[in-house]
Amino acid sequence: MSALFISRVTIKDQEKFQDYLQKSKEIASQHGAELLASGKDPRALSGRADTHQLAVVVRFPTIAALDAWHDSKAYQDLIPLRVESSDQEITVYQLAN
Repeated sequence: MSALFISRVTIKDQEKFQDYLQKSKEIASQHGAELLASGKDPRALSGRADTHQLAVVVRFPTIAALDAWHDSKAYQDLIPLRVESSDQEITVYQLAN
């Protein structure tokens, strides 16, 4: 079953964030990742308004592939850059079908 990686992002340093995105995409693609959507300027239809600037949705072929990407040394080495460049709330969902 496919898995979704959803991140809501507040950017702290645009240049460093672009560097993080590029490197993260390269590593994720090695694990079968596919960018499904990237959107900005959220507005609430129900509940409280989101305070983040950007949302990113990435599909992985399996939850194991997502975990392999996230747990890889290459990605773990990028986490300090992610933290320095942005605040992110990351959620993972395993698709039912």
